[in-house]
Amino acid sequence: MSLNPTQNISIKKTGLILVIILITSINYGQTTTYNQFWNEIQFTRTINEKWSTELNLGAVYSSTESSSNIFQQNIQRSARLWGHYYFSARWKFSTFLAYNYNKDVPEIGQFKSPETRFALQGIYYFHKTGYTLSTRMRMELRHMRNEEGDYDNVLRYRQQIKYILPINSKVLREGVVYAIASDELFFKSGTKVTGLSFFDRNRLNIGAGYLFSDDIQIEATYANEYLPRDNENQIVNAASLTVTFNNLFRNLSKKLHHRNETSTED
Repeated sequence: MSLNPTQNISIKKTGLILVIILITSINYGQTTTYNQFWNEIQFTRTINEKWSTELNLGAVYSSTESSSNIFQQNIQRSARLWGHYYFSARWKFSTFLAYNYNKDVPEIGQFKSPETRFALQGIYYFHKTGYTLSTRMRMELRHMRNEEGDYDNVLRYRQQIKYILPINSKVLREGVVYAIASDELFFKSGTKVTGLSFFDRNRLNIGAGYLFSDDIQIEATYANEYLPRDNENQIVNAASLTVTFNNLFRNLSKKLHHRNETSTED
């Protein structure tokens, strides 16, 4: 499988950007490193050409200070319900309501911290021949329990830039493998439960995805997070696996209906 000159140039540019990000993210202060596994299943449903809904179910596993096992603890389980509005070919606006059951999350502390989260989000797409570049803006309101049992409200703003490059095609479609690279900055209000620092973290993400069909895809990525904290900084190295089903139940219903009709005719 060979790449055309445009794709080669795009890959080189992406590699240079990632190297710069990695170099500038190096911190020489005292840090604690955790290895984690993030997995999520996404179910999306198209309502019409302008609207869609989405349900995400996720879990996070982590090593601890005493064990390097990536699956040592299940530190978070989450459910998130989205509403998406496709304003134009370039703009997509979204909102979600989520519940996170946090338990022994290293960045928060070793205690249970249930969290309800609400967010408003906008994504702007730069559609280019051979690749897609997008920038995502998200404002989150996190209502979460602190160590004393009281609830804090945390405002967090996230700014992401994301690059997607189809490898064996110029467009994303069935049977296409694609590369992913993104970087995201997080800023937050200071609270007892998440610390007083304004800069929350930087998240670098690189990996690949595969479209089994227009309705089923899988992404496997590596994420590196740098989290400056009041006592000591943290670094998270995470393997991430995401599986997405588009209109799953509608498609299953159509197949069952077609099968029943075929059986009746026989």
